[in-house]
Amino acid sequence: MTMRPAALRALPFVWGALGTAALFIGVYLFFVRSYIGQVIDERSFAGANVWKGDLIEFAQSFLNALPVAAVVIGAVVALIIVLVRRNWLVLAIAAGAAVAANVSTQVLKYSVLSRPAKGVDTGLANSLPSGHTAVAASAALVVFLVTTPRYRPLAAVLGSLFTVAAGASTLVEQWHRPSDVIAGMLVVAFWGCIAGIVLSAVRLRPADPPVRSKLWALVWIAAACGIVAAVALVVTYNSTQNGTEHLFIAYAGGVSAIATTGFALAAVGNRLYRRLA
Repeated sequence: MTMRPAALRALPFVWGALGTAALFIGVYLFFVRSYIGQVIDERSFAGANVWKGDLIEFAQSFLNALPVAAVVIGAVVALIIVLVRRNWLVLAIAAGAAVAANVSTQVLKYSVLSRPAKGVDTGLANSLPSGHTAVAASAALVVFLVTTPRYRPLAAVLGSLFTVAAGASTLVEQWHRPSDVIAGMLVVAFWGCIAGIVLSAVRLRPADPPVRSKLWALVWIAAACGIVAAVALVVTYNSTQNGTEHLFIAYAGGVSAIATTGFALAAVGNRLYRRLA
């Protein structure tokens, strides 16, 4: 028995949703529930405080303006695109995914997930996932979904840069640890995949021609940042065994991990949506 076209179109999004959910669980279990994960995360958090320098002024201004700017700019850009393309159904589904991402972020952080005390920090409540990161990423998601396929790669690049800047700023400002930011991105990515499943089911016309840009430059940047993050993680882990700290390395690794996640999700999202108009 062959699968119907709608089911075939939805299948990559199903795998995407399962993958992002699995990654989210892995991030939470390692960086929140385990002692060594908490130590690595906390070292990056402390490193940001020591090495933030002049970035703190940018981070403060950016984060203060972020909630309103993300919603207003995202809404205005999305409405302009929709008025031209007349894809109101896509806008409704995209807005639903954005709302679901932000609501689930708050529910997960305050009602579902907990941070066990392991002697690493001083009783800070659970801060995973990051709400500011979710706001930035969900605004970028709405614009990406309503954009014509021809310009989706550009929307993916700009949206990922905006989201990474927002997430890194919360680290500099000492609002969130790197794992909080990564988890916030994964929550939005999950709902972006759910939106893809819905859009596949409503039988929108396929993109003609399909988007051919695979954003290889973004992929290579994500890979380079991933290598830096992996090396920093190993160094930070080893430093916990021999009594050293290497706070700058931990901080650089945290920022690199945030960049890796943001850019990789943008490249994968662009690939998943290549056939939907």
